[in-house]
Parts: sequence; structure tokens; C-alpha cells
Amino acid sequence: QVHLVESGGGLVQAGGSLRLSCVASRTPFSIISMEWYRQAPGKQRELVATISSTGSTDYAESVKGRFTISRDNAKKTVYLQMDSLKHEDTAVYYCKIRGLTGWGQGTQVTVSS
Repeated sequence: QVHLVESGGGLVQAGGSLRLSCVASRTPFSIISMEWYRQAPGKQRELVATISSTGSTDYAESVKGRFTISRDNAKKTVYLQMDSLKHEDTAVYYCKIRGLTGWGQGTQVTVSS
């Protein structure tokens, strides 16, 4: 059974940075695509960033130029570097394996304005 564990969230001022991590144990990590989603209070969960097994990336328009997704296959970990954070980035952030159901517990990111 896939096990996803997110970490790295916290409280940060607008304009600040955070780096989220997600360990995807019990997976053939090097050959899977990974995604970061977020869910703000009262809103639907939305896709934020994707990274393929070959390292190709894609981003939601709202985070382009500010967020960077990356991966370390040896550590079975995907990262989300978040810079120039805005109040509207406040949400619970989740990682996910593309094409599979199942979520981790998420990590809370709160950006104070």
C-alpha cells in the first residue's frame, strides 16, 4: 500500500518562502509522476504542480514563477519550493501519485498578510 507523508508546512509572512517535502514510500518512485495539490478553506482541491518521471514540470497559472517542483528519486521524495508566498496560497497541501487515488495527511501552509 502506498504511503505518502507530507511535511514542511507552517506559518510564514507574505513574501516569504517554504519548502514542502513528500516521501512516497512503497512505490517504484523513479518511474511515477508526482503531483502537489492544495485545498483552501471552503474551496475544492486544486492541482498546483506536476513532475513526470523524466523531470518535466507543469504548474497552475496562479503559482507559475513562484513555485518549483522537484524530485529526488534516491530518497523517494518530491519537493515543492514556494517563494513569494501570498495570502491566497494559504491551504492544506497534499502530494499524490498521478493516476492513483489515495492521499497523505497533508501539511498546512498559512501565509499572513
